[in-house]
Amino acid sequence: MTEERTCCFTGHRPGKLPWGWDEDDPRCQDLKGSIARELDGLYRRGYRHFLSGMAQGCDLYFAEAVLALRQARPDVTLEGAVPFPGQADRWPPQDRLRWRAVLDACDVETVVQQRYDRFCMLRRDRYLVDRSGCILAVFDGSPGGTRYTLNYAMNRQLEVLLLDLNRPQASAVRLAL
Repeated sequence: MTEERTCCFTGHRPGKLPWGWDEDDPRCQDLKGSIARELDGLYRRGYRHFLSGMAQGCDLYFAEAVLALRQARPDVTLEGAVPFPGQADRWPPQDRLRWRAVLDACDVETVVQQRYDRFCMLRRDRYLVDRSGCILAVFDGSPGGTRYTLNYAMNRQLEVLLLDLNRPQASAVRLAL
């Protein structure tokens, strides 16, 4: 798949989301709806391959939305980019099962490196950006991996579509470079 037809994703883990782990919260449901709408719009623009870093929270929301899109659009593909094989080993059992189910449904599984080290998540994030022409992000402005990934994407001159956590029903804002 070419970069011009590939979109990656970055977003926060539950600890940084206003609703935390409560995916039944209306704001979470609104965000999931926005992700689905943005994916549909990206599909209409020619994007067919989507990359997820497979982290808890927004990464899995995105991956599940891609899988739902694939039900209606069989030419859609999802790649799960796993930073290291034990990514989900310390997660709660239900999260490990969810992660495994999503990963098993991916068209491609990429393991970025074989062992954990303190830079493996950043390497995974660069892997996502380096293979994409567009990035969809859920970002609240706080420091961390999502900010790093967005900065890296902007430096690489990717198209950036930003979903605002304070207005989860709103359409993504396209950031100018």
